[in-house]
Amino acid sequence: MSLPRRVAAFALAAAIVLAAAWGAMALWFQLPGPGPVQVVVLAWCLLGVAGLAACIRRREGRWRWALPAFGFALVALLAWWSTLTPSHERDWADDVARLLESEVDGSRVTLRNVRNFDWRTPDDYTPRWETREYDLDQLVSADLVMSYWMGPAIAHTLVSFGFADGQRVVFSLEIRKERGESFSAIGGFFREFEQVLVAADENDIVRTRSNARGEDVYLYRLNLPPETLRALFVGYLDAAAALRREPAFYNTLVSNCTTIIFELARRITPAIPMDYRLLLSGYFARYAYELGALVPGYSYEELRQRGYINPRARALPADADSAEFSRAIRQGVPGADAAERAP
Repeated sequence: MSLPRRVAAFALAAAIVLAAAWGAMALWFQLPGPGPVQVVVLAWCLLGVAGLAACIRRREGRWRWALPAFGFALVALLAWWSTLTPSHERDWADDVARLLESEVDGSRVTLRNVRNFDWRTPDDYTPRWETREYDLDQLVSADLVMSYWMGPAIAHTLVSFGFADGQRVVFSLEIRKERGESFSAIGGFFREFEQVLVAADENDIVRTRSNARGEDVYLYRLNLPPETLRALFVGYLDAAAALRREPAFYNTLVSNCTTIIFELARRITPAIPMDYRLLLSGYFARYAYELGALVPGYSYEELRQRGYINPRARALPADADSAEFSRAIRQGVPGADAAERAP
């Protein structure tokens, strides 16, 4: 066999393997199970193996049927995949049951469905949804919050905004779990979850991670001018409104809690470069540091060490209110005190 034909055969074989693997995962995460999905996935994999055999042993007549059969099945699978659409109408878990609503009147912002649950454990909580008002002229700070739940390379990324009157609100793009459903990073590639943009009190969305879930949580003060703070805040409101108008699938790779911050920041500063740390979100804070987006005058290692909130969060009594929690977790965090005194 000539070299070009060998390269073509290898490329075709690799394409079959990748298509078979993708199709198996798509079927696994989308079809009802366990029985039906196992049968269909097994049949799909066997067809993929037959197609691969036809590619490798193309001179043997008994395998010639397999390649066009796999191609036809792949086309049918892609056609079915294109029919999958996100929805707002499902039996949602309590913590993502409501969509954020916002109303902007000049500098006054009203947010409806701000989450302020009282979490005792991940499964034991008191639901509470609130309507809150904020004055954008009083917006003085933003903090990057990183919550590590699966090793050093993966973290959930949140942004907490602070106002001169002491109010705070945290925005977080999350999967919209159905009742009884749990997160799967792999499932996030295969349209298993919708997106939801949550606005929440720090005593809810941060404390549940540091205390109830036992994740490692770090807080960094962002170094942003007032006009950028305001644009970033309003960008979150626009993103929430867009999701409310039209549901969208969560995607572990390209549409997640970290990429939304990058997308909003790039609307403000288009020259911000792409970086691998948008995918390996656990390193996103260092990326922000290298861009000059964290408070200056400190090494990254010092910011990280002093931004670790868990000991302070866990030392608080269970009945500590939101203001106490917010003050406690910022003790010793570089830049926090200075920004809170801004007019």
